[in-house]
Amino acid sequence: MISRIQAKVNAEPDLSRRQLSRQICEWLDWRKADGGWKEGSCRKALARLNRKKVLVLPERRRICTDQAGPAPQKVNVAEVTARLGELGEVRVSPVLSRHSPDSKIARALLQGYHPLGAGTSRGAQMRYLVRSSRFGLLGVLTFSSGAWALKKRDQHIGWSEAARGQNLQYVVSNDRFLILPTVHVENLASHVLALVMRRLADDWEQRYKIRPVLAETYVNPSQYKGTCYRAANWTPVGPSSGRRDGIRKEIFLYPLSPNWRAWLCAEPPPPRLGETKAMESPTSWAHAEFGRVRFYDNRLKERLYKIAEDFHGCPLGLIPEACGSKARAMGAYRFFENPKVSMNVLLASHTEAAIDRIRKHQIVLAPQDTTTLNYSTHPMTQGLGPTGTQRDQSIGLLLHDTLAITEEGTPLGVLDAQCWARDLKDKGKRIRRKRLPIEQKESQKWLRSFRKVAEIQKACPNTKLISIGDRESDIYELFQEATRDPNGPGLLVRMNRATRRKVGGILLWDLMSARPVDGTHPLHIPRTPKRPARDTVLDVRFASLDLKPPKRLKNCAPIPAWAVYVCEQSQHSPDENPIEWMLLTTVETSCFEHAKQRVRWYARRWGIEVFHRTLKSGCRIKDRQLGTAHGLQACLGVDMVVAWRVFHLMMLARETPDLPCTVYFTDEEWKALCCYTTESPLSPKQPPSLDSATRMVGAMGGHLGRKRDGPPGAQTLWRGLQRLDPAAKVYRILTTGPPLHASGP
Repeated sequence: MISRIQAKVNAEPDLSRRQLSRQICEWLDWRKADGGWKEGSCRKALARLNRKKVLVLPERRRICTDQAGPAPQKVNVAEVTARLGELGEVRVSPVLSRHSPDSKIARALLQGYHPLGAGTSRGAQMRYLVRSSRFGLLGVLTFSSGAWALKKRDQHIGWSEAARGQNLQYVVSNDRFLILPTVHVENLASHVLALVMRRLADDWEQRYKIRPVLAETYVNPSQYKGTCYRAANWTPVGPSSGRRDGIRKEIFLYPLSPNWRAWLCAEPPPPRLGETKAMESPTSWAHAEFGRVRFYDNRLKERLYKIAEDFHGCPLGLIPEACGSKARAMGAYRFFENPKVSMNVLLASHTEAAIDRIRKHQIVLAPQDTTTLNYSTHPMTQGLGPTGTQRDQSIGLLLHDTLAITEEGTPLGVLDAQCWARDLKDKGKRIRRKRLPIEQKESQKWLRSFRKVAEIQKACPNTKLISIGDRESDIYELFQEATRDPNGPGLLVRMNRATRRKVGGILLWDLMSARPVDGTHPLHIPRTPKRPARDTVLDVRFASLDLKPPKRLKNCAPIPAWAVYVCEQSQHSPDENPIEWMLLTTVETSCFEHAKQRVRWYARRWGIEVFHRTLKSGCRIKDRQLGTAHGLQACLGVDMVVAWRVFHLMMLARETPDLPCTVYFTDEEWKALCCYTTESPLSPKQPPSLDSATRMVGAMGGHLGRKRDGPPGAQTLWRGLQRLDPAAKVYRILTTGPPLHASGP
């Protein structure tokens, strides 16, 4: 839409902003509650985009004001000293048009007698003149839309940011209240307030087709006590922050409906996964991944972008080192401890970006796994729980996440993350685990993750998602969940031998091992800290079966599934622990090619272990020093995206080595990388390939690049990225700043 607007402006330079706003409203079908175009809101948004240099608009031809011509020089007002009953009929009448005589009178009275003057009212507004049948004009009241954010008001209402954004239109603000200084009548002000509040909701609804349910106003306590508002049953809720003019004013509220709180606190329906639009032309990877975060304060968004870029530029550094200055480090600490910031909120935007990438593939694997985050070296952190045995007394958090991976192994993003601390009161829970329903067990994490994948499957109907779990996920309820919807994601689980599952009275392991081998399949086993990488050959057997429910679920029906049994051939096994997998899947496996594909799918589960290693060692998440578990989890949301990006670079360079490196690196980064590698001040005119750039980064991180070394791994890449970031900053300073001059005499 931004590019479309700019093209329209470039094609028609004489187009006024009013005409442009009307055109945009027609494009977007952007209407007010009464059916009219929201031209005012559109022009306001255009002006903001123009100030931020997102759009380049022509200068405004004229600046419109809300004045309806010159105000009258003088309005005759009477000197009144009487009792309320002696005024005759007191009426409050709305100003029907800004071009009417009443509009000029109201403005003249406010400008002449109100301490704040008439002000500039824009947007939705109502003005009232107060008249007496005997003495004429007595005063003026004005109302406009409610303030966007007031801490004490929002706490009194109890609404969330999402509810406030949707329902703020039902709050009106009493901006001006004037009783003429020539009028001296006891109880007149509270009487006028009562009169106007009786009709305000009807008048506002008649004009704007929106019925307000709450009114607010502000009283300067250094000048007034708000006696008339208290007498009219307005409720004081606390002071404002005084950011606009430095004066903390008392906030008063008045309900216009008996169910006002329920109306204002009604939550908007959450957007479905995959329906949030991506940011147009993001300026950095942080904007692309976090641009859809649901923060209603743009300052939080800007802070998030800076933190993400700082963490990615210095993955091994602690927060002060990564941020580079005391001010930015303190801002990061405040950001993570902000109650509006959470791991799920941060990852929601990244998941939306991952869904866009998922839609480009026919099959996407979604392995899920659990890892432990040990914070025993930070015992003062609040909210941690036990993570190990009673002997080691370790404390920390548990993380269960789901990662989207292509069949080739390229990670597409984090789909789900659950982080929690165990409760010390649950000690001994393992003994009674068989008597507890699954909703009260940690095993519920597997079902929650699968349900999240099922939601994403609905958003990606042309892609088949496969949820993959290790032996801990061999749970009957998980297979039940996977077979509820035939169009849902598939499930692939490695069977736990301890379950002693039987088919026809025979243990499944014995049954499958007795079957003839259906074929062999070569497989590359990546290295681990306990074993080197190797190429091996697996014997493959497969069969269909019915999974019978356990005794605790004896009333449930059997579930149709397929088993794929693989065993490493003895001549290819270098130790006494050969590979032996029993894979259970809900995806039809009717031929040997299907069985080999299921084996390849499960082998890709190792990708999530690489991701966890990158998260722990590359991002040093266990060394983050924050005061609460909430802050650690929020920080984890950023670190998980950074770890994914490092892992994504490693696999993307292997899968698509000939792509230009600009798919990952900015111009400053790849030019600085080339200058650093070649030790030349001149960068090449064309960017190198992604494979070449990745090898340069790997070399900066210690990758030797020998013939048998293979491409750089995650560890050398995160080390290289740490050295590339300062090089890119120096390159930017030297190429964008003023020319260098010689020093000395």
